Amino acid sequence: MIAIVGGTGPEGSGLALRWARAGESIIIGSRDAERAQARASQIAQTVGLLGSVEGAENTTAVKTCDIVVLAVPFAGQAELLKQLKPSFRPGTVLIDATVPLAAAVGGRPTRVLGVWQGSAAEQAAEIVGKNVSVAGAFHSLSATVLQGDQPVDCDVIVCSDDDRARQVASELATKIPGVRAIDGGKLENARIVEAMTALLITLNIRHKVHGAGWRVTGLGI
Repeated sequence: MIAIVGGTGPEGSGLALRWARAGESIIIGSRDAERAQARASQIAQTVGLLGSVEGAENTTAVKTCDIVVLAVPFAGQAELLKQLKPSFRPGTVLIDATVPLAAAVGGRPTRVLGVWQGSAAEQAAEIVGKNVSVAGAFHSLSATVLQGDQPVDCDVIVCSDDDRARQVASELATKIPGVRAIDGGKLENARIVEAMTALLITLNIRHKVHGAGWRVTGLGI
């Protein structure tokens, strides 16, 4: 089962929808269990019998699953992970999709904040500790496109210091039609990928679209 913390938001619920369609079992996590259950019910009605979607309070969702996807605004990332740290099972894979946009402190969404650890993903790894394997991924997928039913024209760059976490994130990426998983190397490279997401927002604004994404060419995959 896959817990999506922040699963009631546009990005988290979009990922839940796509993975449920692929036959995965999903638990939508939220601070408000009733809100999580309501969103899970909406997604379940959309996907029918293809997958299983439930809703729960964040702590319950994390305790239940060995794979946790974090899809929350940067402003709440650190505090939330500190609260959830005791709930992670040893060996859990945490996939962090957080982007440290300046909007978190009232700035522009087209700029990123400097993070002491280097990136939001590295900050997540520092907080949850060595018993949890962390990958940075899914930063570039448009929430608007994920909410639809067409293939997603975008690559997902996966950064991690742990081979298993990289594999899990990559396999989840390829369950979304149209998406390729690209090995982005060490977790420290997540700082580059996170910054690229701010550029995607700029492109969306300038070109008046909602689904700009990245494709990596020349890799032969």
